[in-house]
Amino acid sequence: MAHLFGIRHHGPGCARSLVRALEALKPDCVLVEGPPEADELVGAVLQAGMNPPVALLSYCPDEPGLAIYHPFAEFSPEWQALRWAATNGVPVRFIDLAVAHSLAMTKVQRESEDEAKDSPREDPLGELAKAAGYADGEAWWNHQVEERGDGEELFSAIAEAMTALRAEVGETDTRDLLREAQMRQGLRAAQKEGFERIAVVCGAWHLPALQANVTAKADTTLLKDGLAGCPKLKVAATWVPWTNRLLTRASGYGAGIASPGWYEHLWADTGARRSIGWLARVAALMRERDLDCSSAHLIEAARLADTLAALRGRPAPGLEELHEATRTVLTLGDEAMLAFVADALVVGDRLGTVPPDLPTVPLQRDLEQTQKSLRLKAEALRKTLDLDLRQPNDLARSHLLHRLKLLDLPWGEIAQVGRSSRGSFHELWTLQWQPEFALRLIEASRFGQTVAQAAANRAIERSAQTEALGELAALIDAVLLADLPAAVPAATQALQDRAALTGDAGQLLAALPPLAQVFRYGNVRQTDASLVSHLLDSLIVRGAIALPLAATALDDEAAATLRTQLLAAHSAVGLRDAEDQTAAWRKALEQLAGLPTAHELLQGLATRLLLDAGDWTSERAAQQLSLHLSAGADAPKAAAWLDGFLNRNAVVLLHDATVWGLVDAWLAGLGEAHFVQVLPLVRRSFAQFSAGERRDLGQRAVQGAVAADPQAGADWDEARAVLPLPTLRLLMGLNA
Repeated sequence: MAHLFGIRHHGPGCARSLVRALEALKPDCVLVEGPPEADELVGAVLQAGMNPPVALLSYCPDEPGLAIYHPFAEFSPEWQALRWAATNGVPVRFIDLAVAHSLAMTKVQRESEDEAKDSPREDPLGELAKAAGYADGEAWWNHQVEERGDGEELFSAIAEAMTALRAEVGETDTRDLLREAQMRQGLRAAQKEGFERIAVVCGAWHLPALQANVTAKADTTLLKDGLAGCPKLKVAATWVPWTNRLLTRASGYGAGIASPGWYEHLWADTGARRSIGWLARVAALMRERDLDCSSAHLIEAARLADTLAALRGRPAPGLEELHEATRTVLTLGDEAMLAFVADALVVGDRLGTVPPDLPTVPLQRDLEQTQKSLRLKAEALRKTLDLDLRQPNDLARSHLLHRLKLLDLPWGEIAQVGRSSRGSFHELWTLQWQPEFALRLIEASRFGQTVAQAAANRAIERSAQTEALGELAALIDAVLLADLPAAVPAATQALQDRAALTGDAGQLLAALPPLAQVFRYGNVRQTDASLVSHLLDSLIVRGAIALPLAATALDDEAAATLRTQLLAAHSAVGLRDAEDQTAAWRKALEQLAGLPTAHELLQGLATRLLLDAGDWTSERAAQQLSLHLSAGADAPKAAAWLDGFLNRNAVVLLHDATVWGLVDAWLAGLGEAHFVQVLPLVRRSFAQFSAGERRDLGQRAVQGAVAADPQAGADWDEARAVLPLPTLRLLMGLNA
């Protein structure tokens, strides 16, 4: 006889009731909604090192992009059913549609033009929630099912509700119909084997379909017709770690829940003091952040939660009541403080683990061994890692993180602030492991069996496919940071070949910054800078030759793009600091500054760069400024030149009286029509200055100072200035 248990895929109340029901029934066979390809992996649920949340990853080895996850938390009813069967030595099988068929259908759907027409199915519990006076199906199911644990009687009520609901909603989609046909076939197969007490654990939505009177022939025909035309795929399966965050609906998981951390608490703490335990966790979280939370706060919050539950006719406070009590008593209405409570407790940051001897690809095994040897633990919690590159272990950690980024596996992101600058011996990383990295490792395994080999081969492939010089230069930087000498010649040769065929100044300039970074700071990481020096030198000269011509006949948008590239390239030339290359670059800037056909933004920028480098005197720069800001100059062009010359830096205006006077005279001499026309452009230029710089400029304008010292000409009232001196002497203990 079959006993059907309709559950929610991740529900602690369902899980607790299911365990009680299994203990009472003592079934001789357990059938679970899940992938049949994973039957041989069920025994791993009792192994040491298997700590949920985890997921069954089923994928196609020939096409790793085709994959599906079946997540399990400790409070998932299916997980508890698997553990109960394994503990009691009862045969257990998955009876869902084979993953090979499901992935084949997905592949066909991706290749068809009708994929975009599919729409997500609405929550079927919404109607029941609406009838009961709840805002949504999640809240209704929580209060009626998950915050209870009634044993086998609960499943009778669920079956009755789902039967009525499905009769009202109507038939489900085609894939669900095929899955349900396969589940009925699995149940028939178990009955033919002679099992007498069969426990079937499935999603509550499928319960009426498994109870329906459908013949085996009808199911066979349905499966045959539904799978016709689908390709045959080879599928492999393994266990992978998972996180609470990926159990949420917000992560895109179709069977996701809103509060895995709360469900975890419900599973672990079922007593009458459940609300006290939750509020104690909130208090501990607040105290970790130095926020006030006393015992009196907790007592009052617990009383309020109990009162709210009583007013709403509920036997005990749920998450909603505890949330309101926390907001009212503990955070005093501060919603911002509730955000970290929701993130850390309602969702949680738990990352599961799996036994090391489970089947996996060699690349993943190499990564796990490397993580262990470098003492780098994969964690779901975001953390900061400060590496000292002078230490061998830290340098090896840096190499590993850079190699993983080349494999599109960004376990770590390098920070752009603090001591992480390229010129220091430190790298500051932010690490956060994501469970989907397991699938990316499988996809990357085609490049090699070790992380170093796979990253090098991936870089070689990218160098052959990449056309943009800037991207190739960045790739060279990346392979050197990752210490992949085998990939350097391929990337360097690809850059040389592409550069030889292009005269595009934008591409040539974009290639300079990454190469200059390698040349300048390679010694910090024990990298041979000579690998790129000759290439960098040739690109600087070619970029300098192409720059003046590239700056002509540009619209404002193209000029702004070239401005950004020009500034980055100028910094790169400064990092290289070679006499011949610097001279060629200076000559290009001088040509650009005086080129009548060049865009005014770039002319002004070239003038400013020459002035800042000391190649031009302030008098020569003032001549250019006077020329471009003369009364006869077109106002928008003059404003564009001024925008380039100021270069988002007010120092030259604050400390050069000649430049100040010329700009002041130009603005003062504009007619009303010209002033109205140019005002938005000038305001845009001055808006780039810092608040302190704008304040200093305003003070200088008010004072009308013409000297280099902004304080010159200030009026002092000496009589008022000496008034506080006696008090200051008294406070400082000085003799009068």
